[in-house]
Amino acid sequence: MIASHPLASPASTAFRAWLLATICLLMLLLSGCAVLPHRDALKVQVAGIESMRGEGLELRFLVKLRVQNPNDAAIEYDGVALDLALNGKSFASGVSDQKGVVPRFGDSVLEVPLTVSAFAAVRQAISLPGAAEKGELPYELSGKLAGGLFGTVRFNSSGTLKLPN
Repeated sequence: MIASHPLASPASTAFRAWLLATICLLMLLLSGCAVLPHRDALKVQVAGIESMRGEGLELRFLVKLRVQNPNDAAIEYDGVALDLALNGKSFASGVSDQKGVVPRFGDSVLEVPLTVSAFAAVRQAISLPGAAEKGELPYELSGKLAGGLFGTVRFNSSGTLKLPN
């Protein structure tokens, strides 16, 4: 007696057709992402820094960021995350659950509280004399605006802080 193959049944044929249709739909959706218009990177600058009350051995600052959107579509966000590195070393990080919109061809000011651990402050204090000799302190700012229609928008900014003599 010859046993029939389990994949030859009508139920398995329907399952294979469903699986093939699902795979084709996924491929179509993924290829659709490739034709989305290219967006230019956001321009982010520090607009201001204010001291905040810290807890224990930490320092806290409220950083105001000016975010410029050079694109022809507004960017909606629901949450902000930010990391700051000084002199090539991680220094501070912060998050905010604020919501907003950076208008098309416009700018907005975002406020993000940053926390500096005591260890990061000590590490920077140790490396500061080398930077003071040069009179400059390089910084890197990286972060993201979460949410919105196209998901998370990441940004990076870097530069040099001039140290007083």
